[in-house]
Amino acid sequence: MPKNTYPDTLSLSRKVLRVLKELNLLMGFLISALLIASLVAAEPVMAALGVRRTGDTSTLFLGMRLIMVIGIVAVPITQRVLGRLLSIVESVLVGTPFVSANAVRLQQIAWGILGLELLHLAVGIVAASVASDANPLALRWTFSLTRWLAVLLLFVLARVFEQGARMREDLDGTV
Repeated sequence: MPKNTYPDTLSLSRKVLRVLKELNLLMGFLISALLIASLVAAEPVMAALGVRRTGDTSTLFLGMRLIMVIGIVAVPITQRVLGRLLSIVESVLVGTPFVSANAVRLQQIAWGILGLELLHLAVGIVAASVASDANPLALRWTFSLTRWLAVLLLFVLARVFEQGARMREDLDGTV
């Protein structure tokens, strides 16, 4: 009979999520530092980021700073998503996955991922509007149907968990 590796996978997931939360905070700090540096010493920072001085780069600088702000805004949203996912993993570890709290957490994750996708779209719009042939912005933004489908899937899963929690509560009430 094969050993059940499910708890090991969940323990690994918990560790990975904790590391990702720390890395997300670090990324937020680094983006904030970059934004501040770009305000204090615009020319050297932008040169380090690969912006060549060809004509008026003020619009490009503004766009790059706006993208940095969007990145900073994404940090607390990502923290919330990772935290909710960590809470779900921990509830599964203790054997209570189908509880109403997890349904709420999944819905919050869905809203968070939707928010991150909208921020991603905003980055694409900013990049497209400030880049030019003279000053290209080397940012490869692409639309991904998969990510938008993942958002829908998360909303559906939240409802599934809500139904599962209700069924479990009904079953617990009849025992």
